[in-house]
Amino acid sequence: MSVIVSRRVQRVKPSPTLALTSRVAQLKAEGKDIIGLGAGEPDFDTPAHIADAGVEAIRKGFTRYTSVEGIPELKDAIIAKFKRDNNIEYKRNQILVSTGAKQTIYNLIMSVIDAGDEVIIPAPYWVSYPDMVELADGTPVMPYAGPELGYKLTAAQLEASITPKTKLFILNTPSNPTGAAYTAAELKALGEVLKKHPKVLICTDDMYEHIFWAPEPFVSLLTVCPELYDRTVTVNGVSKAYAMTGWRIGYCGGPAAIITAMGTIQGQSTSNASSISQKAALAALNGDQTCVAEMNKHFKARHDFLVAGLNKLPGVTCLPGAGTFYAFANVEGAMKLLGSKDDNAFAEYLLTEGGVAVVPGSGFGAPGHMRLSFACSMDTLTEALKRMDKALRKAS
Repeated sequence: MSVIVSRRVQRVKPSPTLALTSRVAQLKAEGKDIIGLGAGEPDFDTPAHIADAGVEAIRKGFTRYTSVEGIPELKDAIIAKFKRDNNIEYKRNQILVSTGAKQTIYNLIMSVIDAGDEVIIPAPYWVSYPDMVELADGTPVMPYAGPELGYKLTAAQLEASITPKTKLFILNTPSNPTGAAYTAAELKALGEVLKKHPKVLICTDDMYEHIFWAPEPFVSLLTVCPELYDRTVTVNGVSKAYAMTGWRIGYCGGPAAIITAMGTIQGQSTSNASSISQKAALAALNGDQTCVAEMNKHFKARHDFLVAGLNKLPGVTCLPGAGTFYAFANVEGAMKLLGSKDDNAFAEYLLTEGGVAVVPGSGFGAPGHMRLSFACSMDTLTEALKRMDKALRKAS
């Protein structure tokens, strides 16, 4: 008898980033020499003082269930972080700790989206946003902001995308996959549109806040548009800034009613995030932040090197980013040189002929692009550029 899965699951596409990571691992196991530039995680170890806090929690027996929404001392550290870094004030009942920011966003979407509700997701977007919306029976609306706009949605585009069915707007800055970040003026312009539509909820995903090097300091939406406080959920986590991807701790602050609903969803799915990881996250947020600045310095150097190298490849152009550890390159010219039918075929060529794994832009709603992670050493980036150059020039 064949297994019948739900229509909900059938609507969801496999994550292209996870699929690529799995394929690279398989090829390496077969003895192939592959450079993987698809991974979305820092290559640094978790800083010692944070790891030590986790070890201490285990040794002291802090290994049992916690409250679903997170331990009080971690919630207090998150409240202090939002006030210190973003000038946003929350109380404990406005904070939720989850098993990664992905679960945080999933909890939010499942809490506020009903069948037929529309969710505005600017493209290029993080691959999971649209599928999360579809899992909730919602409809993703994905206006495209291309390279001519610096990969940033304009106020006019946002206004044109809002309909009577719009329930939620998701904003990610700095952006995965593009590295683009909105300035205070750009956020203010989007905020002016949102103020005219009081029924639209807002999710701002600030996960890459501290991996940032633009001339103007990072700002969160509520920092410049406090009028939107009563309908905005601000999402963040420790995964990227503190090299803690495997610890799986995300968090958010927002209106108490929405946070309570999100906690209900979480309580019937995973319950609390790992008790050990919560103690480590507490040390991360409250401890010395020098480690964050040091990792950021390396990411900036890698960014500059990779973007410069990509712009020297035949048929490739790449705008500089303001943060994250991704470069997002336009490869339409290179695709024409190769005769590639789409960016998936182009990525396959780089993999088979160059031994370099990149993520096709179509998975992020931006066909004709590729995303490359520079969460790896300079030596790895140098070799990757050399291989890609050789593969492209061989075909041109």
